[in-house]
Amino acid sequence: MRNRGLVIGYILVVWFVISFVTNIIGPLMPLIIADFHLSLTLAGFLPFSFFLAYGVVSIPAGVLIERVGPKPVLLGAFALNLLGALAFSAVPTYGVAVGALFVIGLGMAMLQVVINPLMRQAGGEQHFAFYSVMGQLVFGLASFVSPLVFSKLMTTAMPFAAHPAWISLYWLFVVIFAAVIAVTALMRLGPVALKDDEKAGAASAYLELLKDPRVILFFLGIAAYVGTEQSLANWMSQFLATYHGYSPTVEGARSVASFWGLMSLGCLAGLVALKLLDSKIVLAAITVAAMACLGVALFGDRHASLLAFPTCGFFLSAMFSIVFSLGLNSVPRHHGALSGILCSGILGGAVVPLLVGALGEHIGLRAAMLAVFVTLGFILSVAFWAKPLVRNETLDLRRRAVSGASAKP
Repeated sequence: MRNRGLVIGYILVVWFVISFVTNIIGPLMPLIIADFHLSLTLAGFLPFSFFLAYGVVSIPAGVLIERVGPKPVLLGAFALNLLGALAFSAVPTYGVAVGALFVIGLGMAMLQVVINPLMRQAGGEQHFAFYSVMGQLVFGLASFVSPLVFSKLMTTAMPFAAHPAWISLYWLFVVIFAAVIAVTALMRLGPVALKDDEKAGAASAYLELLKDPRVILFFLGIAAYVGTEQSLANWMSQFLATYHGYSPTVEGARSVASFWGLMSLGCLAGLVALKLLDSKIVLAAITVAAMACLGVALFGDRHASLLAFPTCGFFLSAMFSIVFSLGLNSVPRHHGALSGILCSGILGGAVVPLLVGALGEHIGLRAAMLAVFVTLGFILSVAFWAKPLVRNETLDLRRRAVSGASAKP
């Protein structure tokens, strides 16, 4: 690949766009509920429709990349994004919103499947870990910026009248998607040579893996993580408005932005922790810390809740990577198919927020969000029952390996 630097820059832009659009539902939730006169259950169907798409298309998208290459998949994904954003912007109703978010989710899932192998090839295998972390930081930066842009749009006089006012954000997405489609069409992207752990795998591989209880448990671990993350991101602003009177367009939006910003900082802290400690110890520690923060967020006073919700993001940050790597390191073969199964666990982002909303209708949002303790509890259990075939390399393990090699005659 000749234009490596350009492709790497393009992929980072794609990561930014994915995050900028994906994580805006949370700040919008209180306004959507008010403007569309929704119950909490109906509101819960909005993230449900978006993340349901991940469960539907993740594995087929992997097959599609193998057959047609990355560029057609990228163009198709952004076309779906544009279609969904345009439909919602032109007809801002609840029914259209549910369908549009599903279509946008299909595109986002396809993008995430294609850009990881594309980044590995463009940056080189020896630099893949570095660029993956850089992608995570860009993802976190976009999630931090997106609610702030929303807040700015809501407090700035617009050159045209949009109703409801927040739909102007989706018109902005239309412009962004159209621009990225034009850039993608001009990019020179050759075929990507997929590694074994990036290939979709044959049907027999999936059947074999699904018979392994460990695979089901790790799938549930990924589902529990994404369900936790999206429940907090999507219901945080509504909780702060309902119980503490904070404005969704000011404090609510800033809290969601801080949640994603602290998640980026947590990624850096997690990298350091994983060089010092076994990943299962790190997972247990950050899960307990996240549970403590959630307790303060739900039952603390007004100021404590405003601080504790975003702080949860700091401790959640490394969970996905740890659970995913423990899953891959616990099964000796069919890693491509296993990756597809685990990525389908992103479906948890559809199920758990909907469950919280449905429960909130009957017992109140505070009591309903106690369900997040259950998902965090399952993640904590992973630290105890996971038995990876390969442990993460820490500085202590490296020193022992070097000492052992030196001691040999």
